[in-house]
Amino acid sequence: MNVAEYGKPLQRTETPIPGLTVWDIPVHGDNRGWFKENWQREKMVAAGLPDFAPVQNNVSFNESVGTTRGLHAEPWDKWVSVATGRVFGAWVDLREGPNFGTSFTVEIDPSVAVFVPRGVANGFQTLEPNTAYSYLVNDHWSPDASYAFVNVDDPAAAIEWPIPLSDAILSEKDRDHPALDAALSVQPKRMLVVGAGGQLGQALREAYRGDDTVEFAEREELPLDAASLWSARRWNDYSTIVNAAAYTAVDAAESADGRAQAWATNASAVAELARIAQAHAITLVHVSSDYVFDGSSTRPYREDDQLSPLGVYGQSKAAGDIACRLAERHYIVRTSWVIGSGRNFVSTMRSLAEKGVDPRVVDDQLGRLTFTTEIARGIRHLLEVGAPFGTYNLTGAGPVRSWADIAREVFAATGHSPDRITGVSTADYFASATAPVAPRPSNSTLDTSKIEATGFVPADALESLHAYLRSR
Repeated sequence: MNVAEYGKPLQRTETPIPGLTVWDIPVHGDNRGWFKENWQREKMVAAGLPDFAPVQNNVSFNESVGTTRGLHAEPWDKWVSVATGRVFGAWVDLREGPNFGTSFTVEIDPSVAVFVPRGVANGFQTLEPNTAYSYLVNDHWSPDASYAFVNVDDPAAAIEWPIPLSDAILSEKDRDHPALDAALSVQPKRMLVVGAGGQLGQALREAYRGDDTVEFAEREELPLDAASLWSARRWNDYSTIVNAAAYTAVDAAESADGRAQAWATNASAVAELARIAQAHAITLVHVSSDYVFDGSSTRPYREDDQLSPLGVYGQSKAAGDIACRLAERHYIVRTSWVIGSGRNFVSTMRSLAEKGVDPRVVDDQLGRLTFTTEIARGIRHLLEVGAPFGTYNLTGAGPVRSWADIAREVFAATGHSPDRITGVSTADYFASATAPVAPRPSNSTLDTSKIEATGFVPADALESLHAYLRSR
């Protein structure tokens, strides 16, 4: 082995297989032998290695020259190296797509390591006796996982083994793997949308229509208790979780039963999803609310403003925001005045207009409408452009309006006189309420400049309102 100069920086070499990279590892040698940091998360991630969160380290000891193993593709990533000896490493891309069948080979000694992404078949042949082949993986073997194999002797794989396979030490199982044209492809990791039956869930279904890598789960399909949630899925098969589930009954949350439900859905479940996401290097997308603020600001709220919720609903959503941050890879999408399919403020105003009812509507709460189609578009944008993780405000664009202003727009757009709307204060509107009423923020306006800086252009809220009314 050629001992690398101590202090030499990590060096990465790309290969024809996307995501498979070869790394020169600094090795320090002296009269005693040598030392290397085979895996050092902080340095290697800073140098560009994916933060793949290994959970197990395996060592394959090979006594004889010519020992050949492979070619195996598993649904996890590997960090391959040798502790002693040398190997001829070989890889074949078995991921579904245009690169299926692409191969690459390189010799590995202790100064070289290779990052092997999920779905790339891995194999090697020893070039020295007593070779210890080491590989870190980011999932545990499971009988429920999907595996793929390709025959080491298939000419289509284009592996030129330095020692002829007729002279190699090879298991019968490896000899019997299928040829490349019969090999299974490894499916990509999936996205899971939680709360797919709700208004936002339905919008996400439409946004990802035809994408078979996206899986939708109704809220009741995933248990809220921690132990059951962890075992509900093979979580390492997912790259992203979008949490579209929420308890949104703002006033009912003020009751004893509602309080428990709000905290279970909006906070506790989010904490468990964040823990799962962190453990499996999953990106967690969580939808937040303007109710995490008390509405006292005289300017639009920014993402880094201090949380200051008023009622139980807002408190549970604020707790969910904090819990979501347990996952390093997270997007908190904070929005306001959400309108989607089903019953909502806009549909109610339209119905009242058609029935001849002249409603009293609050005129001292200010904000912007946000349509679920817009939230779904924003979520997809953040994921596709790889925006920096963190919190992003996302609402419709345009002037700030009151609920009474919006009601007048609905009446006018549907052919009714906007003068039929009477604006009232929040205090007057709820003065005669007999059930608990949650406090509302008077200012729900959110500053969207951060998400706009990623290239997302929010749709005008008034134009979206008119399009929404025309479609129904």
